[in-house]
Amino acid sequence: MLGILTAFAVFGTAGTARAQTDEGFRQYMQQLRAQAIAEGVSPQTLDRVIPTLTYNPRVIQLDRSQPGGSFDSPIPPFAPYQARHVNSTRIAGGRSTYNRVRAQLLDIERRTGVPGKIAIAIYGHETGYGRITGDFDLPRSLATLAYEGRRRDLFAGEFIATMKMIDRGVPREQLVGSWAGAFGYPQFLPSVYLRLAIDGDGDGRSEIWRSEPDALASIGNYLHNAGWRAGEPWGIAVNVPSSLDRSAVANRTDAARCPRVMERHSRWMRMAEWRALGIRPQSGAWPDDDIMATLLEPDGPGSTAYLLTNNYRVILDYNCSNFYALSVGLLADEIVR
Repeated sequence: MLGILTAFAVFGTAGTARAQTDEGFRQYMQQLRAQAIAEGVSPQTLDRVIPTLTYNPRVIQLDRSQPGGSFDSPIPPFAPYQARHVNSTRIAGGRSTYNRVRAQLLDIERRTGVPGKIAIAIYGHETGYGRITGDFDLPRSLATLAYEGRRRDLFAGEFIATMKMIDRGVPREQLVGSWAGAFGYPQFLPSVYLRLAIDGDGDGRSEIWRSEPDALASIGNYLHNAGWRAGEPWGIAVNVPSSLDRSAVANRTDAARCPRVMERHSRWMRMAEWRALGIRPQSGAWPDDDIMATLLEPDGPGSTAYLLTNNYRVILDYNCSNFYALSVGLLADEIVR
């Protein structure tokens, strides 16, 4: 009898907690409905969608299990990450995709200045060239994350953006993606879709979830909007002499974007200045002398280092991670090698 009572107490408590969560979620959705209407979403859209939504504990579990560390936790080496993300399978897929859509990539580069190889590398990193785009219901996931409250402003805004998409004619059934709200071939957040997704195939729609031309044109538009400079490389792999005084080139300013990431970089100097310090490209020629670059040694002194330009900083705008941005640049170079 004691075991039965104990089990009843445990399951009864869990059931009560879930009921309280569900009730709290429903109440919060009414607040979010009012906020969405105030931001221009039609009540009809909200009244069609909100009654279909329930709290999704799996989304919260995934959010709380994201890898991370303390501010001063050790940074892992880049080489293993590079081996996983710039591998033969991804390179081969990138080359095949690049050759198949070459004409469109040339048009994107003419209009935005963004090289096709960069757009394809991001496409490959984000969704494996369209194979893996996620199967979470976006309104449900975003409403759950907003209700949880840790980043309420962000996710409430993204939920409202999904409602605006429906108002603009995006079918409800197309709003599926990652648990955190990114969707489509480029994995745009809904607010990014509203700002920067464009029509790449001429049909008057921006269907980044099923149109490869729309997705690639939208990636190019995103990078152009973030400040991509035509004709400038993302960076180059270099060898650093043991004589380099790293304290003399240390960064002493706070970056406006990705400050934690940019802390690992040197200060910005002209390519000619880096060359004068004895740094040498591992292959190919030097970029123009006046291009500004910062030095990153992701695996420490004695390993491959990189001189990185403004365009690398633009890739960071897409995903604020040195490992991500480096692997995008390296994959792009391999695709056209």
